[in-house]
Amino acid sequence: MPSRDHLVLERVDRFIGEYLDDAVVADRRPLRVSAWQVPDHGDLPGEPVSVERMRQDAAFAPVEPGHRWGRAWGTTWFTVEGEVPSAWADRAGRIELSLDLGFSQAKPGFQCEGLVRTPGGTVVKGLEPRNHHVPVTSAPGEQVAFTIEAAANPDLSGGDDFKSPLAFAPTPLGDPATAGADPLYRLGRMELRLVDETVERLRREVIVLVGLARELVDSDPRRARILDGLERALYAIDPDAPAAGAAAARGILAPLLAAPAAASAHRITATGHAHIDSAWLWPTRETVRKVTRTFANVLELMDADPEAVFVSSAAQHFEWVRRSDPELFERVRARVAEGRFIPVGNMWVESDVNMPSGESLARQLLTGTRFFEEHFGARSDVGWLPDSFGFPAGLPQLLRGAGLEWFFTQKMCWNDVDTMPHHSFVWEGLDGSRIFTHFPPNNTYSGDMRPTELARSVRNFADHADSSRSLMPFGFGDGGGGPTREMMTDARLQADLEGSPTVALGTPREFFVEAAAESADPPVWSGEMYLQFHRGIYTSQMRTKRGNRRNEALLVEAEHWSSAATVRRGIPYPAAELDELWREVLLLQFHDILPGSAIAWVHREAERSHAETTDRLERIIADAVAALVGDGSERLALNPAAAPVGGIAAGGAGPAPQPATATAEPVEGGFRLRSDRLDVLVGPDGTLRSVVELATGRDLIPAGHRGGLLQLHVDAPSKWDAWELDAAYRLSTTDVDGGTAELVDGVVHVVHPLPNGTAEQWIDLHPEGGAVRIRTRVDWHERHRLLKLAFPVAVHAQDAAYETQFGHVRRPLHTNTSWDEARYEVCAHRWVHVGEPGTGAAIVNDGMYGHDATRTTDADGTVTTVRQSLLRAPRFPDPDADQGVHEFTSVFAPAETTTDAARWGSLVGSPLREVTGAEPVAPLVTSTVPGIVVSAVKLAADGSGDLVVRVFEQRGARTGGILRFDVPVGALEVCDLVETVGRGRTEAAHLDGDTTVRLDLRAFEVVTLRARLHRPEPS
Repeated sequence: MPSRDHLVLERVDRFIGEYLDDAVVADRRPLRVSAWQVPDHGDLPGEPVSVERMRQDAAFAPVEPGHRWGRAWGTTWFTVEGEVPSAWADRAGRIELSLDLGFSQAKPGFQCEGLVRTPGGTVVKGLEPRNHHVPVTSAPGEQVAFTIEAAANPDLSGGDDFKSPLAFAPTPLGDPATAGADPLYRLGRMELRLVDETVERLRREVIVLVGLARELVDSDPRRARILDGLERALYAIDPDAPAAGAAAARGILAPLLAAPAAASAHRITATGHAHIDSAWLWPTRETVRKVTRTFANVLELMDADPEAVFVSSAAQHFEWVRRSDPELFERVRARVAEGRFIPVGNMWVESDVNMPSGESLARQLLTGTRFFEEHFGARSDVGWLPDSFGFPAGLPQLLRGAGLEWFFTQKMCWNDVDTMPHHSFVWEGLDGSRIFTHFPPNNTYSGDMRPTELARSVRNFADHADSSRSLMPFGFGDGGGGPTREMMTDARLQADLEGSPTVALGTPREFFVEAAAESADPPVWSGEMYLQFHRGIYTSQMRTKRGNRRNEALLVEAEHWSSAATVRRGIPYPAAELDELWREVLLLQFHDILPGSAIAWVHREAERSHAETTDRLERIIADAVAALVGDGSERLALNPAAAPVGGIAAGGAGPAPQPATATAEPVEGGFRLRSDRLDVLVGPDGTLRSVVELATGRDLIPAGHRGGLLQLHVDAPSKWDAWELDAAYRLSTTDVDGGTAELVDGVVHVVHPLPNGTAEQWIDLHPEGGAVRIRTRVDWHERHRLLKLAFPVAVHAQDAAYETQFGHVRRPLHTNTSWDEARYEVCAHRWVHVGEPGTGAAIVNDGMYGHDATRTTDADGTVTTVRQSLLRAPRFPDPDADQGVHEFTSVFAPAETTTDAARWGSLVGSPLREVTGAEPVAPLVTSTVPGIVVSAVKLAADGSGDLVVRVFEQRGARTGGILRFDVPVGALEVCDLVETVGRGRTEAAHLDGDTTVRLDLRAFEVVTLRARLHRPEPS
């Protein structure tokens, strides 16, 4: 006999959508509404204004439902007023407002939003499309009045969380200059409501049960009983008057809801969450308001529900609320003290973690941790990066070095080829550090407690044999919103329900303590967690990336010279300004800003901010350097690199070296560049035909190949332009030929024609004489194209070494497995090294991240090719991404080892700084062995005056050595990354005398030292 189950399911859906939805509202009354649109401010539409400014300037006018309001990115203030009907005094139910700003079906955070305040200005809660109620404390017969700050944020999501093809289309809405002035929204119902709580509860119960039935197999007896109970319950209801039968229907469903879960059921810890992108399809100025609205939602939920808990990760978000709404921040602090509003992660923002330097990630953790400790009295021990685009091998050490014991993310479920083998496991980093890690098996950080999500958690979980639990963050996210009362109700309904995993509301720490204790011998994942997706983010929006590279280096340099000026000359250390500038750079490392996946507005602001930061850092450096070298006419050079240059020690200043003697002349077949170390032939088209290292006679350019070759590819990914680089891009490869070269003042100048622009190159020898330098200037006007710079190397390399945070990672050049094949575009910082015993090459850059490396064979043997990704031309979310002029510097250097490559990376990334002064300056701190690198020298963040020195082992081998101070040290302590003593590995360093520190570092180990400098007693 055919099953009638589908008819029952369809009938249930109709009852929910057509009858129960309306019956939840027992009565309603319209509110009086007035509106005031904030005037445009220059080129910006309706910039936010304070409550005080609104009261001073606003001219409210009455409006009705259907009123068109809100040009893109504008702000409109509304007032709503009404009276609770006296007749409601005798009726059961909850009284509240429902305020519909004109919401669409797009998810919260991707359209208009609002913040409700009392007439006195106190924040009440946010308004979202699925959370637009406002609690009312007025009694029947009393007045109700609120103000609403409404943001007309345009919907760039395609209307359904990026599932529509329209989500990927170029749009002018990401830039106020092109977004247009037409209103985007029509005001919906603004009304007082009397809510029938019995019907409301019945609706949630039906939704949970029908959702569970859909997840059970057809033959499951539990499913049959649920469908039978639902059908009987619905027929106890009159569709024209559902409220009358709601209690009876609930009685029929009660036994189904009371049936307990199996003893072996998977256990889910559910924690409230709202992933809020610090900028993405909105600018940071709008994120300030998104965070405020979300925090207000959470606080209102906590007031109403004593079981509600909520986690939030970015210290920057708390700081925005602290500055913009101190009263709301104090309410947050009170809930933090209760243990219900939980800061996690300890980072300034949820940063991209592939492209920032090791020192930048250390500062993300230092700055975030110090903020949490200062304002909340504690740091978190849970690492939290749910949406960053892959995770480098050096990250476990940094997380553990900042006091984090566990790590949470979900992004690895996005892999497009291979599935990560575990959900609860130990992640082992580059240096051997380990951290217990968890991926939520429901594959989202924005769960909503639907039965399908719970079932997916059970179905996907890869570790049932060893573990019985998983973590489920729930709440609307990306654009904020957070958990809702409906989600809380559904969590409780499924807390102990037959056919479902159990659900307990709790905190991430509670989950991790139990999960780690349960896994006696967890599996281990070693090395980087490369995301097989979003490979284009290493190249999109290169101006933002180059600004980051420039400023993270300048920040370290500014701290170094400023510390020296303070210690040696008594000049005040500019701690406050350096901290401010670090925070700005850290913000711009957010995982949709630095990767280049945000709207045009965001990247214009990032470029402007980076330029301003550069100017301020150059001034700080100039002031410190002037104090150090004194007044004089001697030509000096300061060396900010981590290696000696031209006879100048790392971190010191000495007589400016003369460039290495080099010659350049036209020859048959092109141009010859020669120094005492290299003999280079540049072809007539401007490509490298030969690079011979004179000491060995080895030519690093394979015969018949061209180095420094520009190549164009069609780059039209299947979706998400700025994020994706499909493997199929290699099917369309065009060498940029037709270049013309000439010798000008000892430099080979080349002009290459592009289809819609030009690329110029200037090729010479690096001033040190041991490398070829190629400076490239591109006037870029391509669309959906990728530009790469190729360097074939005559070595049989098994793998390539890529600089990463505090070390390097090796990736195979073969494609033996799907994991290897999927790694066709990868991240490197300043250098890539390929080699074979006795020889090799470093391919160095001054601000690029995307690379690929391949190995081929020809008649003359193996060719290993490394390519730098220079530019892309995505159209979404910024239709004009990367258009215009760009400049790059690439260096091709003979390098036998990764230590040689690292030296070249440091020289290119931190070039000599020439000044005039009175005298050379010795480095404050010097490492005596090349394998141990001084990463940072600064004064302690706590203002104690202690000198903080960070060192790391760069070869990947246990290394001992001496760290020599040029000033006497009174005491030395090993500390953690956030400069807390007693938390580091004390065996790594000890003071021997008052200027010498003996180091014993493990492979790739990072050690932070606090030195209390000896200050002579006053006479």
